[in-house]
Amino acid sequence: MTQLAEEEHAAADRGVPANAPRSHTVEKIGGTSMSRARELLDTILIGARKGEALYHRVFVVSAFGGITDKLLEHKKSGKAGVYAQFAHADNEHGWMEALGEVSRAMHDINAGMFDHADDRKAADDFVRERIDGARRCLIDLQRLCSYGHFQLVEHMQTIREMLSALGEAHSASNLTLLLRRHGVNACLIDLTGWREEAQPSLDERIEAAFAEVDLARELPIVTGYAQCREGLMREFDRGYSEVTFATIAALTGAREAIIHKEFHLSSADPRLVGAQNVRKIGRTNYDVADQLSNMGMEAIHPKAAKKLRQAGVPLRVANAFEPHDPGTLIDAESADRPGVEMVTGLPVTTLELFEQDMVGVKGYDAAILDVLTRHRVRIVSKVSNANSIVHHIQAPLKTVRRVERDLTERYPSARVTTRRAGMVSVIGRDLKGLNVMLKGLTALCEAGIEPISAQETGRGVDVQFVVASESREEAVKTLHRAFVEAGESPRLAKAA
Repeated sequence: MTQLAEEEHAAADRGVPANAPRSHTVEKIGGTSMSRARELLDTILIGARKGEALYHRVFVVSAFGGITDKLLEHKKSGKAGVYAQFAHADNEHGWMEALGEVSRAMHDINAGMFDHADDRKAADDFVRERIDGARRCLIDLQRLCSYGHFQLVEHMQTIREMLSALGEAHSASNLTLLLRRHGVNACLIDLTGWREEAQPSLDERIEAAFAEVDLARELPIVTGYAQCREGLMREFDRGYSEVTFATIAALTGAREAIIHKEFHLSSADPRLVGAQNVRKIGRTNYDVADQLSNMGMEAIHPKAAKKLRQAGVPLRVANAFEPHDPGTLIDAESADRPGVEMVTGLPVTTLELFEQDMVGVKGYDAAILDVLTRHRVRIVSKVSNANSIVHHIQAPLKTVRRVERDLTERYPSARVTTRRAGMVSVIGRDLKGLNVMLKGLTALCEAGIEPISAQETGRGVDVQFVVASESREEAVKTLHRAFVEAGESPRLAKAA
């Protein structure tokens, strides 16, 4: 069997048509980068490309920076946006004012993005039509739910999806207009299902949208949100755009999936350890990407990574404003030699259940997991001994208090305690033989940082150190100096 035939056979196994293009990439632009769209014309969108070189690419875009926060709620501060205002308002004024603020923000973006009056008018008309439609929909729904037979709570997830879709539709439409003005045959692929009655699956919606697209002559600009019967936000919340991106790459048989960020995937947060001290990772695998996600530093959503990995599509994370730098390639390959690739930290709450009579008794693990699952608490890691089970979790304080209450009610003789802490993880494709645990504990002690605990699974991909909450950032800097800034891996140093 020829190599081409083998590739077509593998593609067929993944559900990709045998005649699908093999040379295209699927690329994602995040919200912060989208806010610098005019700069992107000179880098990843056009740059020095001409003719056919402009095509064989698909761009999936997020909403402009800050727009989704205004539509839903602020991702970090929790400040209420349109969705949160609508969910809790006793009258129309709160959410309608918030929606008006979104409209003004979108029009401001249009004004700064387009030099030509015709483009600006088309962009403003698009915003007006979508915002007015959303406003009428919410008013009608509010009126309908004033009758006892209809409960607003039953529609809140749909409202959340509809509002979120406004941001992606706006950015995709704008970028399409901008590219057309610069001579690129860009086409808008709107997956948001606006005013559509059909409820296709995600795969069906994407396949239908791309059925007539000629990637050799058209540059598709695709909304990061896709309306489908699975309900992307129900499972992925605000990570939906990466799932859309990965699904498109898998279904179309992309040569490579590329995520464009404002920075390189580096050995640590440059704002913490200093930009002069970090190193671009360059090459890693999906195992490391999953560990980063667990530590709150998502290179890509884990479910999106799974789609790409199973489809055999490598992922590249690149700096959108350094187009000549290849960035970091993420694939399924193992490392050719051991080494530390990243040091990262995460604030956690340590939840400990101590029960003197626990030893030899089954069921404690399952009961604790049941409570944490019911309260939708994210577990970062856990450890146990004869009488204690400790979970390192991420959750708001009020949720932690509810978990404590439920566990105390279930085990009245147990002692349930919580404390704020910091988890710092040293991560790499292959850490075996590097003595990361010993060297890390030594470095922390020499820096005057007393570890609360340390653990590794034996798989050789990460070692976790738990320290006091106020020591987390200093611990990241200390471990980064020890394993990355030293200029050589511990094994190489030992061999020398």
